[in-house]
Amino acid sequence: MLWIMQFPGFFSAAMMMIVLSPSLQSFPPAEAIRSSHLDSYIRLPSFQVSTSPDSQDDRFSFRKAFEFRNADECGFADHKTTGVCDPTLVHAAITLDVQYLRGSIAAVHSILQHSLCPENVFFHFLVSETDMETLVRSNFPQLKFKVYYFDPEIVRNLISSSVRQALEQPLNYARNYLADLLEPCVRRVIYLDSDLVFVDNISKLWSTNLRSRTIGAPEYCHANFTKYFTNSFWSDDRFSGTFRGRKPCYFNTGVMVIDLVRWRRAGFTRRIERWMEIQKSNRIYELGSLPPFLLVFAGRVAPIEHRWNQHGLGGDNVRGSCRDLHPGPISLLHWSGSGKPWLRLDSKRPCPLDALWAPYDLYRHPH
Repeated sequence: MLWIMQFPGFFSAAMMMIVLSPSLQSFPPAEAIRSSHLDSYIRLPSFQVSTSPDSQDDRFSFRKAFEFRNADECGFADHKTTGVCDPTLVHAAITLDVQYLRGSIAAVHSILQHSLCPENVFFHFLVSETDMETLVRSNFPQLKFKVYYFDPEIVRNLISSSVRQALEQPLNYARNYLADLLEPCVRRVIYLDSDLVFVDNISKLWSTNLRSRTIGAPEYCHANFTKYFTNSFWSDDRFSGTFRGRKPCYFNTGVMVIDLVRWRRAGFTRRIERWMEIQKSNRIYELGSLPPFLLVFAGRVAPIEHRWNQHGLGGDNVRGSCRDLHPGPISLLHWSGSGKPWLRLDSKRPCPLDALWAPYDLYRHPH
């Protein structure tokens, strides 16, 4: 409860969240997630992110996380022998980007904290910059992970301008290539954005039954689906006809359970690329990596409970205004939109719900 006291202005909102949400009361018991030592501080190696060779960037100064251990009921598996191909592992993929690094670290921390079997979670980090492996290992010494380099040139000529510059970054499109980047033995993966935290056991999401679908995600069929595409798209049957015979609904691509076997077999990466090529010459949408996913998968998604993506907490793509939660239980909080909790907290102008992100933040503020 001490972390709430650091944000007295948001005490009432945070307390109401905890009291009213069943999921926020269902964290794994403390006995199930043991730690071998207290947090310690660590200063990461310098990253040359400015023109001065002697400069240090305080964005890369984090506290070392607890060492989280499996509960007794998790059983034992020799992951060192089987590695990434161990069939008992839960696979999660997330990008590591300079601008969103603080969010990614917090997301990993939250997954470990609320997992009953944190040692069974394997992280696949997608990067376009060097030295990220050292950074992760310094903060999470026991973490099972692998770093995958994503070449920005793969998508640079496919990306079109968007309503927000962050949506134009090449690494934002790495999710399209997970089936190519990850080992063939990895048959399923949970893709996660960098601006979210778990408040529930990731294994529950991992166990989603996709049935015959390639991806699973919370769907929002009440949303105005037409707004995700331009008038020229809807007026041209060559494009809008792709939804014929489907009942497309909006879904957020920041939380997806993906069957990589089906993805590889159907060649979905190339299908997404084709729509990006069409966009370059016809301007059929205004957003970044979302619309191609909607074009390929909307109406063909295995529905997942909304509790697994309480999205939109970052406000809209322009103002980043404060938002309330959707009704219902909560297992994952997602600050999609332009407002990020770490920036708003540092600016001393946070939204009430940003206080729920703060406990997972490992950033070490400069003195």
